[in-house]
Amino acid sequence: MPSAIGAHVAPVLHSAPASLPTVEEISAGGVVVDTSDGELRVAIIARLNRGGRLEWCLPKGHPEGKEDNEQAAVREIAEETGIEGDILAPLGSIDYWFTVSGHRVHKTVHHYLLRATGGELTIENDPDHEAVDVAWVPIKELARKLSFPNERRIADLARDVLPEHL
Repeated sequence: MPSAIGAHVAPVLHSAPASLPTVEEISAGGVVVDTSDGELRVAIIARLNRGGRLEWCLPKGHPEGKEDNEQAAVREIAEETGIEGDILAPLGSIDYWFTVSGHRVHKTVHHYLLRATGGELTIENDPDHEAVDVAWVPIKELARKLSFPNERRIADLARDVLPEHL
């Protein structure tokens, strides 16, 4: 669902043979900001890619059961970072394609801006054990730390709209 803040979708295209079956996937997550002091830090996670390289990214995951995207974003951020948060604003969606085990995946990720309300920074509660590290990063350094250009655009948008919610 587009928002007035982030109505655009920023595609990143990866080519794959058109003959492969396509699966649509939805995830939700976002930018959770600690506003308890003036530093404005964001919790991000690190994952190992298929090549074994460490990639820093925004926490996200699939909705479970009857969860909507907002509920999934709050839960996934808490599971992957240990930080509880309340949604302040939608940040828009990104989509991308990848190929895995004989099929193409078209993934759409809905991002939200959240204010941290509690918790401790940890990856111990990640049920999928996808996160291998977690860190607080000052929001002004967030875009430089993230591995993917489409997430850097979300980080820039979060930094731009955050003052409206402080």
